[in-house]
Amino acid sequence: MYRRAKRAMALSLPQPEHPVHHSSVVNALSRRKVVLASAIGQLATRAEELAEVATRLVEVLKSGHKVLVAGNGGSAAEAQHFAAELVGRFKRERAPYPVLALTTDSSILTAVANDYGFQDVFVRQIDAFGQVGDLFLAFSTSGESENLLRAARVAAEKELTVVAVTGERQSSLEQLADITVRVPVVETDTAQELHMIVTHILCDIAEVQLSA
Repeated sequence: MYRRAKRAMALSLPQPEHPVHHSSVVNALSRRKVVLASAIGQLATRAEELAEVATRLVEVLKSGHKVLVAGNGGSAAEAQHFAAELVGRFKRERAPYPVLALTTDSSILTAVANDYGFQDVFVRQIDAFGQVGDLFLAFSTSGESENLLRAARVAAEKELTVVAVTGERQSSLEQLADITVRVPVVETDTAQELHMIVTHILCDIAEVQLSA
């Protein structure tokens, strides 16, 4: 009875014509449209690097090897997104592909961070799971995360292909990678949005090529 009375009272009150933040949302979307349109246009000029990553990705998966993916923060989420699209599916029904995000096992991450330090949370997993012919993919907007740098060094020593997807600035990670795709922005939020576009492009190409 109380809930019905409360709801009736709420409905009787004058309702705002628009939500309070309507104009803020519209303005934010307009700004994002401009920023992303410009950034995607600039990214298109770097299609050669992205095509080379796609080629390596397809070759690795076609040969029966696996992909190990890592990142920190929002880039950890992108690593998991990348793995989910290829172990699950992106657009097509097909066999799952062996892609492992190194950011998901909380017991491994906390044990290694506690016993060795956070800088080793990925390198221990690369050392454990990485094999000759595999691919290590690192997402990093800065390209300077110590845990990714250590993982890239060990991956190279173990003869994995090392791919970096970073922001615009040249970085230490780029120096360690076989191929780097630098998205043409320095702002973290826009770089992460472009990293998602890179993920979708790579997943789409991999599905088309491997399921053909």
